[in-house]
Amino acid sequence: MNLTKLTLILALIAPIIPGLLVARSSDLDYLRVFLLILLWLGFCGALIRVGVGFLQGSSSGVAELTMDMNIENSKDIDEDLHSRQLAVYGRETMRRLFASNVLVSGMRGLGVEIAKNLVLAGVKSVTLHDEGNVELWDLSSNFIFTENDIGKNRALASVQKLQELNNAVAVSTLMSKLTKEKLSDFQAVVFTDTNLETAIAFNEYCHNHQPPIAFIKTEVRGLFGNVFCDFGPGFTVADVDGEEPHTGIIASISNDKPAFVSCVDDERLEFQDGDLVVFSEVRGMTELNDGKPHKIINSRPYSFNLEEDTTNFHAYEGGGIVTQVKQPKVLDFKPLKEALKDPGEFLLSDFSKFDRPPLLHLAFQALDKFESELGRLPVAGSEEDAHKLVSIAGNINDNLNHGKLDDIDPKLLRHFAFGARAVLNPMAAMFGGIVGQEVMKACSGKFHPLFQFFYFDSIESLPTEQLDLNDFRPLNSRYDAQISVFGAKLQKKLEDAQVFVVGSGALGCEFLKNLALMGVSCSSRGKLTVTDDDVIEKSNLSRQFLFRDWNIGQAKSSVAATAAALINPSFNINALQNRVGPETENVFDDTFWENLNVVLNALDNVNARLYVDQKCLYFQKPLLESGTLGAKCNTQVVIPHLTENYGASRDPPEKQAPMCTVHSFPHNIDHCLTWARSEFEGLLEKTPAEVNAYLSNPSEYTNAMINAGDAQARDNLERVLECLDKERCETFEDCITWARLRFEEYFSDRVKQLIFTFPEDAPTSTGAPFWSAPKRFPQPLQFSTSDPSNLHFVMAASILRAETFGISVPDWVKKPKALKEAIDKVMVPEFRPQAGVKIETDEKVTNLTAASIDDSAVIDELTTKLEQLRKTLPSSFRMKPIQFEKDDDTNYHMDMIAALANMRARNYSIPEVDKLKAKFIAGRIIPAIATATAMATGLVCLELYKVLNGMHKVEDFRNTFANLALPLFSMAEPVPPKVVKHRDMSWSIWDRWIIKDNPTLRELLQWFSNKGLNAYSISCGSCLLYNNMFPHHKDRMDKKVVDLAREVAKMEIPSYRRHLDVVVACEDDEDDEIDLDIPQISIYFR
Repeated sequence: MNLTKLTLILALIAPIIPGLLVARSSDLDYLRVFLLILLWLGFCGALIRVGVGFLQGSSSGVAELTMDMNIENSKDIDEDLHSRQLAVYGRETMRRLFASNVLVSGMRGLGVEIAKNLVLAGVKSVTLHDEGNVELWDLSSNFIFTENDIGKNRALASVQKLQELNNAVAVSTLMSKLTKEKLSDFQAVVFTDTNLETAIAFNEYCHNHQPPIAFIKTEVRGLFGNVFCDFGPGFTVADVDGEEPHTGIIASISNDKPAFVSCVDDERLEFQDGDLVVFSEVRGMTELNDGKPHKIINSRPYSFNLEEDTTNFHAYEGGGIVTQVKQPKVLDFKPLKEALKDPGEFLLSDFSKFDRPPLLHLAFQALDKFESELGRLPVAGSEEDAHKLVSIAGNINDNLNHGKLDDIDPKLLRHFAFGARAVLNPMAAMFGGIVGQEVMKACSGKFHPLFQFFYFDSIESLPTEQLDLNDFRPLNSRYDAQISVFGAKLQKKLEDAQVFVVGSGALGCEFLKNLALMGVSCSSRGKLTVTDDDVIEKSNLSRQFLFRDWNIGQAKSSVAATAAALINPSFNINALQNRVGPETENVFDDTFWENLNVVLNALDNVNARLYVDQKCLYFQKPLLESGTLGAKCNTQVVIPHLTENYGASRDPPEKQAPMCTVHSFPHNIDHCLTWARSEFEGLLEKTPAEVNAYLSNPSEYTNAMINAGDAQARDNLERVLECLDKERCETFEDCITWARLRFEEYFSDRVKQLIFTFPEDAPTSTGAPFWSAPKRFPQPLQFSTSDPSNLHFVMAASILRAETFGISVPDWVKKPKALKEAIDKVMVPEFRPQAGVKIETDEKVTNLTAASIDDSAVIDELTTKLEQLRKTLPSSFRMKPIQFEKDDDTNYHMDMIAALANMRARNYSIPEVDKLKAKFIAGRIIPAIATATAMATGLVCLELYKVLNGMHKVEDFRNTFANLALPLFSMAEPVPPKVVKHRDMSWSIWDRWIIKDNPTLRELLQWFSNKGLNAYSISCGSCLLYNNMFPHHKDRMDKKVVDLAREVAKMEIPSYRRHLDVVVACEDDEDDEIDLDIPQISIYFR
């Protein structure tokens, strides 16, 4: 808030404060005054519930006050804020979340992570319950607590900062003992720090309540964690996976029992046996267009059978869409008391540990009994406590009637005992994501719940060497909890680490929070560099939790670094605003990369990932890679010489629709939206930019077009001439005319020409029907001012056209009556289709601008006309190109694109979409939610322990793919790199042969000869420095290789560069028939 606004607010509230203060004198009433002031400060935009407690230590123990302003929560969804989340959940699920009240009990590291994710998601209210006070121990896992909070109630210390994340969520506190009856206020309750006896009692109440209250119990104990879910009997899952229903375009249907349905081979079918589907638009066999579900059997990539007799149906004639019907699923959960004895199948995450969940099921019960008997948790490093826990586990196991374990693994239970009191931040982040998602499933019915137990451990993260028991003892530091698991030696390595975090968006914010809590780069020797060239937008705030609304427009990396330093004041962090790429190698130079211990990618595009991967490969630095897509996330560990690099395997490129399909033969809304965005950019950005390029330097522009002399140059000139001549707008009425005529051209004239050229009964060259699936026969539209969608198109198009010409927009354009009157004045010329018009039908063609033998002559004529036209324009005339911006709902960009796409869809009888769905597709919005991001970064940081400790084997590392919607967790060892062997040497892609001391060409050749290799060709860039076939190259033998690079390759070597890379072709010096693919060669000259 700036000073002017603050002064104004104080001026407004100043008159009422004295009277309020006179009337109320107690401390409690002063608080009420403060809360009234908050109302004046503008906190009344949403339902806010602020829990405030003070007077601790009074005779009542804890004085508690919860304020409910009773301001009705807005039913409207803020699409700018929640656009990425809406792409995952949809409006209906979001509305259910907005109506949900959730209790989170236990505000240590795990509890605050869960609460954070729920507040970001936008549930109606989150109540924080904790009866305990903040300890120094808590600071290693809770990003909200500071040393100033030590001694305060944990819930009270958390409420303000959690409220800042989303003012539309009511965040309140509960600091007294929790009763079962209080649980009836909530749709879901989460317990993170509750013993089994209490949990069973609470769960029984929730399970039997009408309607049932979703109950979740979860714990993180060192490197071990668990989740238990009970959403009650008869819980309905409305959408088990969140995926769009699968569809297919029908090619034929037989009159058989069972009927055989084949689909066009445009895309593979994703149907499975047992799926239910509905049919639409089927011609001939119209009996299938009944809207009723039909069952699939014998599903294949492009066909399937229907469990139906179509023998007596009408014969199939053509057309048809088949669409999957998603079925709800009903689950009957068992209560905790029953599930403990009969847990059923455990959700498995790591197939190398298939026998681990039953053991952990036993271990957590043993730990609960240990705590109930001794009144405390085991002490880290205490062999006596560890032995006691093993003994309890053994007794429980011996008394089991069924499910008795053959081996209770005392070594594993010893590690479990040592870390039992610690909540590690990476574990809290991971489980915070999982549990946060389970709460949202319970509140919405979206996605399949975890059913019912999930156990996880990351025992491989422990140091490989044997540690002295004294190494686990607390040091009276904020990292004591972490030290109790890993020891003080690893903690020192974390603090001294040199780390590079690339990106500070959703992943980056989570990483910086995690690293600050772990103590990474928190000593004078350590340093973390974070870089991001982006600025904060409103849509970031629903996931990128280090940002607030007052940070919009500021640099992401700077704001994130400042916020992370507040989490841990010792965090040695440096924020940059540079994109990582070839153009910034003066910033991220050799010395920078060489000094790093590890790189963490927090990027959102493949090209940047590949560049960082190549740098890590080159400088042999570990890289921790991760990414999210909706409820899915993946992590990859890249370790020098142990694993393959990120670029070693790539996803296949996305399938692009052929150009002719998008422009003339669309058959789904994606095609229409792709076309709409292309037209938007052509009309409003590219053409105005071309106009400005011409007007800024007419002679240079026209010369460039003449020299090009191709179809593209001709097209550019035609568009510029048309824009400045026939379609030039001087008044807003001209813009209305332009928009109305655009409608006619796009949705009437072009379609009339298309169906004139290819009538409905037109055959192909082989005699088959031209308009067969997947092509859809179009119909021209008739413009009507009584059609709101037609009016909206003209309004949006005319407003944007006016913007490109710098014409002011009158208010009347947004009034339907006035807009209709203006449109009615537009004269629309009659269109007659012409014979001989070529319409491209070849799917292999990538450019619809056809070349012509007289392109040069046409270009000369166009440039002459342009020059004459330019003389009639004011010398200062310029257009304003419009760059597409999807996240501003007031700029009419998405209004025009959605209108373009939907009118085109109407031409082809394709279902239309609303503006939000159009925004997802045309804006290429990547679905994203905070829970998947939190889980991914938690998993990565568990790998970071291994990386910075060193000495771990490849089998200790884990790559992960997870889908929180299903839920599915799949962890596996990384793939080792491919190794090339020759004689007694071996190398992989990780190897780089380094030759130091600025060698001459002769010395370089001798270096290879000493390895038994004959280097017969050496090149630098695209130039050949040496080849043994050219005699004159022998004259270069005594020259430095770096000087040859400067002289022959004309290489300019920056002052910060200490080496150059050359490509050497080698053969075995004993067998010149064997060419060897050797590692990259680096020549160090400085």
